[in-house]
This record gives sequence, structure tokens and C-alpha cells, in this order.
Amino acid sequence: MRKNLGMLALIMAFWFTISFITNILGPLIPDIIHNFNLSDLAMAGFIPTSFFLAYAIMSIPAGLLIDRFGEKPVLFGGFLMPFIGTILFACMHTYPMLLASSFIIGLGMAMLQTVLNPLQRTVGGEENYAFIAELAQFMFGIASFLSPLVYTYLIRELDPATYTAGKGFFIDLLADITPREMPWVSLYWVFTILLLVMLIAVGVSRFPKIELKEDEKSGSKDSYLALFKQKYVWLFFLGIFCYVSTEQGTSIFMSTFLEQYHGVNPQTDGAQAVSYFWGLMTAGCLVGMILLKLIDSKRLLQISGILTIILLLSALFGSKEVSMIAFPAVGFSISMMYSIVFSLALNSASQHHGSFAGILCSAIVGGAGGPMIVSTLADATSLRTGMLSILLFVGYRSEEHTSELQSHSDFVCRLLLEKKKI
Repeated sequence: MRKNLGMLALIMAFWFTISFITNILGPLIPDIIHNFNLSDLAMAGFIPTSFFLAYAIMSIPAGLLIDRFGEKPVLFGGFLMPFIGTILFACMHTYPMLLASSFIIGLGMAMLQTVLNPLQRTVGGEENYAFIAELAQFMFGIASFLSPLVYTYLIRELDPATYTAGKGFFIDLLADITPREMPWVSLYWVFTILLLVMLIAVGVSRFPKIELKEDEKSGSKDSYLALFKQKYVWLFFLGIFCYVSTEQGTSIFMSTFLEQYHGVNPQTDGAQAVSYFWGLMTAGCLVGMILLKLIDSKRLLQISGILTIILLLSALFGSKEVSMIAFPAVGFSISMMYSIVFSLALNSASQHHGSFAGILCSAIVGGAGGPMIVSTLADATSLRTGMLSILLFVGYRSEEHTSELQSHSDFVCRLLLEKKKI
């Protein structure tokens, strides 16, 4: 592994970039509503919907692209698409362009995540895979934690009420190219620069040939058709859908909730709450690897679900102080759910694991459906009522099938290390 340290560092930079860009939607929602004069939350909910819909659409085709063109073209295309998406919105600050930008970014991110998991295994070697995956998870979590803080910093530095020229070359440059009434758009210029660096890095780098393992390969059309006929496939698809709906429904609207019900500034304390949500989720993944050695995975899933319900109710009905603690804590309580459900799903299938994994990854469309359900209910009633729908996602269980399965904690631990937040 030592001779490939440079390539591994580059892969870690890739993961950092993906997370830095994709997990910033929550703090931006209040700004989007205000600056585009959106009449309801559903219109704001279209932003994550466009991103995750694109993500679900591209998950399976991305594997086929790797088979046909190889890893480097897919990596380059994966960074080129979000580069185009971010620069388009950075230059044209309209709501339709933001929707289009989110969709284009989602397509690229799906391509990147599909190629990076097998690439890091190939570069680091199978014997070091657990360590490398853990490092990648750590980098992903650090980026998710930092991006809301960078947003807060840029908002403060570019605030038209306090900004004065001469604060530094970079800040002055951002002030010149960012609308004064929309300082948060500066974040898209930061994304553009970061993506340009990644494009150059991919262009000048040589990557090893990826040899996909059996559970990483996309199957034939017949394998998909065979799986679609199985009841357990749809049960587990719904399980992943509900998890992602919970994750995104909470992270995207918590800042808006704190603003509406407790008067929390979404550009400072609200963004910080979102930052802590992702930071605690990363910590939860690491703690989960220990707990899975001590507690049956299905039992741990049930405990996580009960704890999440308690925390959500506390966040939605508690005082400001309670909400500021409970919302971020949800990130910790749900951190193990995705990997446990995913592992139970794959362990329930005796064949076609690659195809089944592709189907499960497509369930990430829950990131589109969950926020849309929350925002639609919120417009018809209230945001508190809309976010109560998240309890239904948390409470979903496929007990009819999973009760027949045995726990596979080692496999779950590996998936905890592989899991990347979207």
C-alpha cells in the first residue's frame, strides 16, 4: 500500500469533495426560500428532489459505463458534470437554474460513488480494505461537518451590511462575482474551484485497472427481472428508501424548523446544527462497528429506531435548547441503519448480488421522496406536522422477512465502513 500513498490521498480528496458539495442543502433551504420568494416549502423541496432523482437514475447506468469505458473516463465525467452544474448556477442565479444544477450535480455524484469504492479497494489492496474504507468514511464525515461552517463563514464575510473591500484577495474576488443580496451563492464558486482542481487531478493521474468483484458487477437484464419478482427485494428497497428519507428529511429541514419555531438564525446556529448532525453521524458509524460485535444487528436496528423516534419527538416538541441538541443527535441514532438494512438485504439473496446492490442503491431516490413528502404536508398543515411524517419512515420494518435472517455483524461492519452519506 505504501507505494500507492499518493493515489490513496487523491481518492480521499475525491471523497472529501463529494461530501463537501452534496451535504450542504439543509443550511441553504432558508436562503433559497427567501431569495427566490418561494411561496411554499414544496418548491424548496424540489431542490433535493432533483438531486436525488438524478442520483437514483444514474446509479445502475454508472456501473455499465465503468464496464464499457473504464474508471478514468467515468471519474472525469463524474467531476465534469457537477463542475458544469455549479458554474451554471454561480453565473445564472435563478430558481430553474438551481433545479437544473442540482440534477446535473446528482448525475455526476452517482457516477463518482459507483467508481470510487472498487477503485480504493484496487489501489489499497484487499488486505487493507477495512482501514481504507474507514479513512474514506472519516474524510466524508469531516467534509460534511465543515461545509456548513464554511457557508457560515462566507455569509459573515460577504454580508453587504458589514463587508468592506480589503479583507483578502479571495473574499474580495468572491464579493465581486457574487450578488450582494445572495452571499450564499459564493459557495457555488468554491464548489467550482474545488471541482476544477479534481478535474485536473484526474486528467494528469494514471489509475489502475479495476477488477470488479462479483457483488460489484452489474448483472444481466434477466437477473434484474428475476429479482423484481421477489417480495423481499421490494421490502428491502422500501427499507433503504425510508432510511434516506429519514436522513434527508431531517437534515434538510432542521434549520428551517429551528428558524420558524425557535427564531434560530439559519446562517449561524442553524447551519451549526446541521454541521453537528453530520459530525455525529460519522461518530455513530465508528461506534456502531463496536456495538455490532456486542449486539445482534437486528436488535441494534430496533434500538436505533426507538432512540430516533424519541429524539425526533423531542426536537419537534421540545424547547429551543432541547431541539438544538436533539436534531443533531438524530444523526448519531440513524448512523447504523443504512448499513444494517443493506447487509440484511444482500444476505437474503443467494445470487445476483451485484444487480441487487444496484437496485438498493437506486432506493436512494428516498432522498427525493422524503423531503417532498415532508414539504407537501408542511404546506398543507405546518412544518412540525410535515416533519412528523419522518416517524413513519423510521418506524418501517420488514419484520416479515428479516425475522427469518441471521445476523451477519462482520458484513455489517464492512458496510458501515463503505457507506457514504448522500
